[in-house]
Amino acid sequence: MKHLILVIAILCIAGCSRNAALSGRVLFPDGSPLTVGEVYFETDTFLSHGTIGKDGRYTLGSWSEKDGLPPGTYRVSIVGAEEPDGQMTYKSLIDEKYKNGMTSGLTCTVKGSTTFDITVTKPEVKKK
Repeated sequence: MKHLILVIAILCIAGCSRNAALSGRVLFPDGSPLTVGEVYFETDTFLSHGTIGKDGRYTLGSWSEKDGLPPGTYRVSIVGAEEPDGQMTYKSLIDEKYKNGMTSGLTCTVKGSTTFDITVTKPEVKKK
């Protein structure tokens, strides 16, 4: 059993060394940054997330924000992009489609060190 654990640890370390740095910004079409929320990158078997900073920047990794992601194609989603509306509830700052990697329309292929800037739209204003 000890040998199996050692082999798994070695394979994990070897696999992690092939990870690629991933960072970017989340922006609105006018170039202003989304200043709150988290970006999620996922496959059918892997999930990673990073916090969006006040300048719209994010960094992702496997175990920490600095260790990168394994190569592959990821579905991308953004959650928590909300602000208080003053009535104990929150107002979404982006279109609801971005909350799910299956509906966001966003994918990113990571092969090496990657910068992936994301442009998001605001929610549609509902006419009364």
